[in-house]
Amino acid sequence: MTFTLYQPGKSGHATMKLSELIGALSHALDLTEGQPEGHCKRSCWIGTRIGMTYGLDNSALSDLYFTLLLKDLGCSSNAARICQLYLTDDITFKRDFKTIDTSMSAALRFVLNKTGLESGLVERIRALINVVQNSGEIARELFETRCQRGADIARRLRFNETVQAGIRCLDEHWSGAGKPEGVSGTDIPIGARIALLAQVIDVFHTEQGKDAAISEARARSGTWFDPSLVIAFLDIAGKPGFWEPLETDDLDAHLLALEPAQRSVEVDEDYLDDIAAGFADVVDAKSPFTAGHSQRVTLYSDMIAEELGLSSDHRRWLRRAALLHDLGKLAVSNQILDKPGKPTDEEWAAIRSHPVHSRDILSKVRVFADLAPIAGAHHERLDGKGYPDGLKAEQLSLEMRILTAADVFDALSADRPYRKAMSIGEALAILDKDIGTAFDADCVAALKRGLERLGADAKAA
Repeated sequence: MTFTLYQPGKSGHATMKLSELIGALSHALDLTEGQPEGHCKRSCWIGTRIGMTYGLDNSALSDLYFTLLLKDLGCSSNAARICQLYLTDDITFKRDFKTIDTSMSAALRFVLNKTGLESGLVERIRALINVVQNSGEIARELFETRCQRGADIARRLRFNETVQAGIRCLDEHWSGAGKPEGVSGTDIPIGARIALLAQVIDVFHTEQGKDAAISEARARSGTWFDPSLVIAFLDIAGKPGFWEPLETDDLDAHLLALEPAQRSVEVDEDYLDDIAAGFADVVDAKSPFTAGHSQRVTLYSDMIAEELGLSSDHRRWLRRAALLHDLGKLAVSNQILDKPGKPTDEEWAAIRSHPVHSRDILSKVRVFADLAPIAGAHHERLDGKGYPDGLKAEQLSLEMRILTAADVFDALSADRPYRKAMSIGEALAILDKDIGTAFDADCVAALKRGLERLGADAKAA
């Protein structure tokens, strides 16, 4: 065995305000929407300032603040369906869709220009006919999946019904022409009304500048947006100090200085566990082939750690790393993740980048920063032939070795787009074959003992 990276004083017993933690983790949500890093934070700044100008009280502002940071919690859940319907990259599809105008003709042109460009002619025509003929039902399905899933995860993260409703109704329009329920006017929760306005402002400001953002807000007033909120935005948009934080590197400081962030609760150990589990749900919702993957890897990692005699605190810390190890997959299109055939060189490069994204996201979260090296190394091998860094045995900590064995075992024993699940015996045989080159012998032996004990417990029950 080699050294460990476990430092409980660094994260395990640290405290952090909920606003800072969710703000840092919101970078993961930016990935799945194809937005430039900081989209949720910029939307939070824009929307919270609109809410303040509009006259919301402190309680409503607090709910709004977290609605804005978490508005995209459910976005990963429709990624596979977008790829299936439109035969295209879900991430660029969602990113580019946000900047088209609101006309039906623009939406139709977008669909025609995006659907099945790399598919055969017959396949593309079939997809286009399906999309055009069933456009209304398809849109309702995609938005309903995203919004309901986001609200469900928000509930798991302990946010109240007001925040959940704000996420659930994010894509409803003032006119009633939104999705999925067609709710209109003041029947739409105020958090959802502000979040929709804020995200459109950020997208157009980031892409085209503040004049374009102001123009788009005015153009959609009374259709997409509550006119009174547009007036509040136009008021604040003309005052000093509103746009500047969006264009500098100190947005975090401005966000954390807002009243809702100051009033935010501190996160304890149990809440950290729930937050890790909630964001694992975001990752696992991205593909039907990875549903439950993070939870199972966590189970297997904990099983190995227990067999190796790690303390309860150490195991708790490692469970969080296991839950969050695949955050970076949110940056990879389902067109690649769910591909039944061999990836191209370009696709393989995208796949190999996901541990780097996981590491980068976690390194920004103060209480999860010491998990970052573990999550970033779950595809490394003892012989140095793994990725992304080609680390060798002496550079791989015990936790890295545990997580690698657990991750590969679950990948082998679950369905994948290119093959059916292997039996437990077949999966363990592959691990045995690569002991000393890819996998640590003690970790594989501990996994076997844990599985035997689990089977015995199941029989006894």
